[in-house]
Amino acid sequence: MKKGWIVAIVLLLLGIAGAYIWYSRLKNEAASEDGPYDNTLKPRLEMTTMEITEIDDDQTTMNVKLLVDNPLPIGFQARRLSYTVLIANTPVVEDAYEKPITVESGDSTLVTLPVRVINKKLLTVLNTLDRKDIDSTNYTVRCRFDLDVPIVGERTFTQTITRRMPTVYLPKIEIDDIDFGKLGLKKTDVATKVNVTNKNNFPFQFTDAHYTVAIDGKEIAEGEQTDPIIIKKQGTTPVVFPVTVKPGQSIGLLPKMLFDKKDTPFLVTFRCKIITKDDNPMLSNSKMKALIKGTLADLKRD
Repeated sequence: MKKGWIVAIVLLLLGIAGAYIWYSRLKNEAASEDGPYDNTLKPRLEMTTMEITEIDDDQTTMNVKLLVDNPLPIGFQARRLSYTVLIANTPVVEDAYEKPITVESGDSTLVTLPVRVINKKLLTVLNTLDRKDIDSTNYTVRCRFDLDVPIVGERTFTQTITRRMPTVYLPKIEIDDIDFGKLGLKKTDVATKVNVTNKNNFPFQFTDAHYTVAIDGKEIAEGEQTDPIIIKKQGTTPVVFPVTVKPGQSIGLLPKMLFDKKDTPFLVTFRCKIITKDDNPMLSNSKMKALIKGTLADLKRD
């Protein structure tokens, strides 16, 4: 009985030693080959797409999709994936993917990293690229895997992936005027005139547009425009959003609108979906929300 246990232990040790020798040989072969991924036997990453999903007033949300390939002779599980995203070699966000990632030997999986970038930081980078007239730039993801690999144990792998892609600028919306037209007892016609600036070298459309107008903290108008609004490339497109204010919602504000424009704030909240003609993967189907603030004195005077 005792000899049987000894034989079993010896066989187990031989199996472990054989697996380790096999792993070491594969690693040495990979290191000696002239190929991608640092010529080493380790998890390989490839950035497939980077998509802007939502543009809010203060932050932009993106999905960065990574293909994780496992060339190892054994499967692994990543307990954590830490990453830094850079645009034009400038870090814009640092975060971690906390969900476990399991990849069997010789297999691959697609991981979607949620990336939220503060617009102030993003616009600093984009404005620099605009001043230098750079129409494409490097998008980089630096990753660090904390892996649990059978036999080898816990390991940490790092990798940097860079893709050259077109520079994508965020649309800019500015209020040109809020025209109250003819004030009446039954209704007031309001036209919100805006200018949409698109610095990209491709046009796009606003669809499913919804907007509200507030004067001095009071929401006085709400409207929608379901027809597509075409925004031209590398230029500014004027757009008019008409709404009708119901009785009583603007009469009380009339004195301020006429005699106290400098101290009367306005807020226009605009929501829409962005569609690109060529289905630009970085911007198409993005949801956009813009808050445009100012005072009535800032508006256009005829």
